[in-house]
Amino acid sequence: MKIKKQKLGLNTVCTHTGEVEDKQFKGAVSPIYLSSSYAFEDIDEKRYPRYFNTPNQQALCKKVAALEHTEAAMIFGSGMAAVSTSLLAFLHKGDHVVLQNALYGGTMNLVLEEFDKYGIEYSFTQSLNIKDFKKEIKKNTKVIYIETPSNPLLKITDIRKVAKLAKKHDLVTMIDNTFASPVNQLPATMGIDIVIHSATKYFGGHSDILAGAVAASAEHMNQIFQLAKNLGGSLSDFTVWMLERSMKTLGIRVKEQNKNALKLASFLEKHEAVENVYYPGLTSHPDYELAASQMSGFGGMMSFELKSEYNVSKFFKSLQLIKPSMSLAGVESTMLSPTQTSHALLTPEERKKQGISDGLIRFSVGIEEKQDLISDIKQAIKKSKKK
Repeated sequence: MKIKKQKLGLNTVCTHTGEVEDKQFKGAVSPIYLSSSYAFEDIDEKRYPRYFNTPNQQALCKKVAALEHTEAAMIFGSGMAAVSTSLLAFLHKGDHVVLQNALYGGTMNLVLEEFDKYGIEYSFTQSLNIKDFKKEIKKNTKVIYIETPSNPLLKITDIRKVAKLAKKHDLVTMIDNTFASPVNQLPATMGIDIVIHSATKYFGGHSDILAGAVAASAEHMNQIFQLAKNLGGSLSDFTVWMLERSMKTLGIRVKEQNKNALKLASFLEKHEAVENVYYPGLTSHPDYELAASQMSGFGGMMSFELKSEYNVSKFFKSLQLIKPSMSLAGVESTMLSPTQTSHALLTPEERKKQGISDGLIRFSVGIEEKQDLISDIKQAIKKSKKK
């Protein structure tokens, strides 16, 4: 894939690329075009919201593409709309897809519940070792799908090796880059064809937007568009406008979350009540060196487990600053139980295969002062000890 060269710095791209110029009043921010009906006579491009080409939609796609260093991008109504449309655009009856075994629960549920209906074959790797990806490739394989860092255990997949393997077998590669964001990881520059985001998360960053995004070459994006216009997973222009506004601070927010997360992970790793911490920025993480080789920052996401003498439910209820909440990547810190939320649709056996225990806590670190977050965790741990 032809990689677009980045001419502007990260925060400049976040702030200015993909703006809609206010030609009438010269306002400092993009105007919102809320019309769902546009002229058709003597028009080069007929605009229609379901065709992903309203002024606000098209402008925001330029920002996403610039951030991911790709030729083109599209914005969807949700992260799962982006995932499902991308996969189904390249998979047809009789085709086969290789997926890594550590995936977001919604993606795994999509495959397990829907692909058989469409006659699409699939295999999950036994591990994230490149040999296991190679082992699962068949004559009818068309796509390799990965997610790194993975949700919720922050496992790391070797992006370059997967891309190289796929090129050798003429396969399309897709990555869920949500946890990293383009601030920390640029898969397209490492050979990945299609980069997918739940834009609800770091792109939105304020827990008030539901959206998805896909970035790729113009050729691959056109193939995705041909299906997307029929499935109808477009996003309202008001939400597009909100997302563009939110992405202006993406670089600043994520870099601050990176710093906080590393401090919080180090604190948790040393705490006597904590059994395990999963964060790729810790040198104790088994994939630390790999993460450091393909990420410019380690992200704001981690997971940890308390020791058996602590009650996880009581820990959640004792938190005063950190919110027990279902999503992630907002400016506010949140924690949740993957068993009850992000991976609740999977069976206990499927969760066990991924290493997701009932006591696992996923921690999305926000931009608060790190000492305030540490104090909140300390008091919650103290109150949750079993008597």
